[in-house]
Amino acid sequence: MALFNVRVYGLLVNEHNEILISDEQEYGYQFTKFPGGGLELGEGLIDGLKREFMEECNVEIEVLEHFYTTDFYLKSAFNDSQIISVYYWVKNLTSLDLDFKTKIFDFDGTVEPLQSFRWASLTDLKVSDMTFPIDQHVVKLLNKQK
Repeated sequence: MALFNVRVYGLLVNEHNEILISDEQEYGYQFTKFPGGGLELGEGLIDGLKREFMEECNVEIEVLEHFYTTDFYLKSAFNDSQIISVYYWVKNLTSLDLDFKTKIFDFDGTVEPLQSFRWASLTDLKVSDMTFPIDQHVVKLLNKQK
């Protein structure tokens, strides 16, 4: 039986025109992506995105508008499921109290899963800054909006 993996991500931009990105390490694999993750059974997209931001960033967000939904076939990097990713513009409703990093994969600790956050200039954001094809595609779309 073919499986679908529905994922939801937030595009959060600060007052310096920088977008929040997440560096992570899991299963011995390091990757950079936008904040968010997998939808849980019985959960809607908006609720899932709010939950992901609370779990990962300890911040309440408002979902502003839809940006992009996967429109091509994409196999998961971790299993045989088909990935469907939905991206939204979001804003934080509470302050982001994170230890922002300036270097890639600058983790505190050694026990997986590991995660750290960085701000990346929207003006300078490159496709190669992201690990997964879907996030790379989103960067291309963001670059078209410049």
